[in-house]
Amino acid sequence: MTTLNLNNDGLLNYDPNRLLDHLIERLNLKNDAALARVLEVAPPVISKIRHFRLAIGASLLIRMHEVSDITIGDLRMLMGDRRGKFRVAFSQNDVPAQHLHAA
Repeated sequence: MTTLNLNNDGLLNYDPNRLLDHLIERLNLKNDAALARVLEVAPPVISKIRHFRLAIGASLLIRMHEVSDITIGDLRMLMGDRRGKFRVAFSQNDVPAQHLHAA
C-alpha cells in the first residue's frame, strides 16, 4: 500500500515514483525494467525519473496513457502535478521563416 505525501493544503506533493509504482501495479509488471520495455524507453530513463533527475515529458505521459488507458489528468494527479495548463515555450528556431497566408 502506497502512503500519500500531502502538502499543508491536503494536496499531493510532486512525486513521480507514485505514478511509476501505480503503472507497474496496474500493468502487472515486475519492475522498472519491464515498465521501460512497455513504455519503449531505455531503463535509465525510468531511473532518472525516480531520482528526480528527469521530468516526465509530454511524449512519455502520452505513452503512459496509451499503455494504461489512464487519462492524462489522472496520470498528472498521480504524480502530484497540479498545474492548470502545460505551457510550451517556443524558441525562434521553432518558428518557420516564411509567413503563412490564409487561402
